[in-house]
Amino acid sequence: MTIAHLNSLERAEFASALGWVFEHSPWVAERAWVMRPFADAHALHRAMVDQVERSLPEEQLALLRAHPDLGTRARVSEASSAEQAGAGLDQLTPAEFERLRALNQAYRDKFGFPFLFAVKGSTKHDILEALERRARSSREEEYLVALDQVYRIARFRLEDTLH
Repeated sequence: MTIAHLNSLERAEFASALGWVFEHSPWVAERAWVMRPFADAHALHRAMVDQVERSLPEEQLALLRAHPDLGTRARVSEASSAEQAGAGLDQLTPAEFERLRALNQAYRDKFGFPFLFAVKGSTKHDILEALERRARSSREEEYLVALDQVYRIARFRLEDTLH
């Protein structure tokens, strides 16, 4: 998909083409559409991030909660599944899976949203270390870090999609 093609799409088509970039949150793409034309992937990403930053706190929280727990064996989006496999989360030992499950649950219980980590280029060990470290943060700190991770995930997805 090219920027030129995206710039030519109507709002519904644009949201359909990019609605998955921010996990199960097509409203981000739909709102960013009005910022067309985009010069490049960076400009498109910035417009989408701006829409999240301007959104209501409830919308932001719903966006965070739309992401799956890392390493879960439950049904996840195709994009999340591929990203997690690339980090080795599809090859956890039973002990690693149980550790990740317990850490994910403790994190979710403390913060009210799943642990978010842009896994591209990371290993399962990097992810477990970050989860343990970030679980010690305050909710306010972690909320901002989680949003930043969502932005990184979206950037990676756009980079992988656009040519």
